[in-house]
Amino acid sequence: MAETVTLFGTTSGSTSPGPLLASLDPLLREWLPRQRWFAGKGRPVTGFTPVAATELLPPAGRLGLYHLLLRVHQPSTPDAPTHPGDCYQLLIGVREALPPRLAPALIGHVDEGPLAGRTVYEALYDPRPAEVLLEALRTRARVGGLRFEGDPGQEIRAGLVARLLTAEQSNSSVVYGDTFILKLLRRVVPGVNPDLEIPLALARESCPRVPAPTAWIRQELDPEPYVLGVLQPFVRGASDGWELALRELAKGEDFTAEARALGRATAEVHTALARALPTVTLGQAALRLLVDGMTERLAAAVQAVPLLRPYEEGLRSAYEALAELAAEGSTWTAQRIHGDLHLGQCLRSPSGTWSLIDFEGEPARPLAERRMPQPPVRDVAGMLRSFDYAAHSVSPPAPDWAHACRSAYCAGYAEAAGRDPRTDPVMLRACETDKAVYEVVYEARHRPEWLHVPLSAVRRLATSDPTLARETRP
Repeated sequence: MAETVTLFGTTSGSTSPGPLLASLDPLLREWLPRQRWFAGKGRPVTGFTPVAATELLPPAGRLGLYHLLLRVHQPSTPDAPTHPGDCYQLLIGVREALPPRLAPALIGHVDEGPLAGRTVYEALYDPRPAEVLLEALRTRARVGGLRFEGDPGQEIRAGLVARLLTAEQSNSSVVYGDTFILKLLRRVVPGVNPDLEIPLALARESCPRVPAPTAWIRQELDPEPYVLGVLQPFVRGASDGWELALRELAKGEDFTAEARALGRATAEVHTALARALPTVTLGQAALRLLVDGMTERLAAAVQAVPLLRPYEEGLRSAYEALAELAAEGSTWTAQRIHGDLHLGQCLRSPSGTWSLIDFEGEPARPLAERRMPQPPVRDVAGMLRSFDYAAHSVSPPAPDWAHACRSAYCAGYAEAAGRDPRTDPVMLRACETDKAVYEVVYEARHRPEWLHVPLSAVRRLATSDPTLARETRP
């Protein structure tokens, strides 16, 4: 077990961020853009505005710990117009010197200011400060503006050893003794975060497909608080859906049974969400707004990635077909959904049960948009795209494997929901097209070696015949 850390010094709490930030500024300008979860890659960091600063452990001892919310300023570009700047959550550890095991966590050595002569680092790599967060959640602590809250019916045992998950993700996750997992959001916004809101709603419905939140962290700020992290039970021995699919694909094994079970799990979550939170009917006016949003995203994507230009007209036809159905009087039911569903957001327990996790939605989209009711087929489209990604991860690609998984997933969904997503091919095509366009922009910016995957889907989706018929038939 890690060395015991006294939780919070007598002076802990909100601290004056000015001198602290001045000493950290040059180090953070270099360190932040290198982080996987930093969204502003490709543009230099020009400055910071402190949103909140809280001292969790005073730096006078061997170990100090600061919790920071910083608004990061960067120059505007055509793809990133001027805005107030993204706000990031940082946990900064302070030591005289880093032991070798913490070398990957190094931020830098401070030359001036209140931390002069000390070394600062990403604290989540260090079990000791990570355990400070769990103790705060266990005791429902209040430190400065930080609120550590939770479900009074769930107990958090003291002394659980922390370990940081190092897999690539847009946030950070810490596992405590194979009992709990704490997801800390990195890019944060004020307001109700769906990553807490939706699992709490599903817990009220006793939906077993989503682990119920045990505790959570908020920052009290005017006019709205920030949700910073959620603690949930850790599914011990679970397999990540993406990794499981890749293993089976590499062995040439059939994955349709798992895809079918995953379709049933998705439908069960959608059904529970429709009970727990309001649904709406999308008529012509609402569908026009939906189509306009898709069309605008396509136009922006073509500007950002000129490789899309030859397919623009065909892709737009997917949206126009949806608008034509709405004009003829067709309506759709919209509800709260996962919002960013793919194989990596699913866990299979050793018993074979599938769970859905990470309800934050697509972080690049505004919070209000992520909380809007959407057609459930949007989640279906995300999972269909994920099967396509898996099939392109091997050489040569395995399109027949993807097609079989897509069909099995939709069939499983139909078993639990009573309706097959493929019986609504126009909405399914529009949502899958919108997702593929999003993927093209993302890959072009962050993983150009993967760009061929969504581009292959774009070529298919840009025409409604004959490929679409094969992909969407019941």
